[in-house]
Amino acid sequence: MDSLQERIAGEITLSESPGSTMKKWRELFGISQIELAKHLKISTSTISDYEGNRRASPGVGIIKRLVAALFTLDEQRGGEVIRNLEKFNANEVKNPFYYIRDFSAPISGMDFARLIDAKIVSNPSYLDTMKLFGYTLIDSLRVILEISPNEYPRLFGTTNERAFVFDQVSTGRSPMVVIRVAPIKPRLVVIQSLEAVDKLAIKISQIEKIPLLTTKLNTEEMKLRLGNI
Repeated sequence: MDSLQERIAGEITLSESPGSTMKKWRELFGISQIELAKHLKISTSTISDYEGNRRASPGVGIIKRLVAALFTLDEQRGGEVIRNLEKFNANEVKNPFYYIRDFSAPISGMDFARLIDAKIVSNPSYLDTMKLFGYTLIDSLRVILEISPNEYPRLFGTTNERAFVFDQVSTGRSPMVVIRVAPIKPRLVVIQSLEAVDKLAIKISQIEKIPLLTTKLNTEEMKLRLGNI
């Protein structure tokens, strides 16, 4: 088992909710319960019971088998998820311009909005159906002015199924323009401490089908509220 597999297996093992964390990684790999069960030669209900925390927490041996199966199935599809994870793992650094956090279990966009007391500016209909696996807090000015295009993918951590939260924003236009031209995009955008959002920013969010939210919470309060997910 390579270091990346060991990191994922360790996260599941040490999680307060191993089943939920197991489900998160299966969904991140885009693999169904049926596919995983078939590969492991076990019943789908067994996978469902583990993920629903209805069975006792699986042992390390079972978790290693589950993680190895995710990697094998992804390799059979071309290995895109593994490449993205390895790229992030190799380049992971502490950066004062942004803060990345992944959740132990995915939450809906609407639940995310409630947790941060957000006002929904555009595209509310997408919030209930989307799943967020994490968020990235971004110092908007410093990222836009100082980060190179090659570094942009790092903002997504292990997946683009996440929210981007922008601070230091005056109108909301600049971050949305960046997202408009970027090759990969977040599922949801939040702008901190902004009373009125630029009309062009709203228009871009509508074109890209990305919900746009605002919140008055500061960064530390947001980290606190989202810390137990």
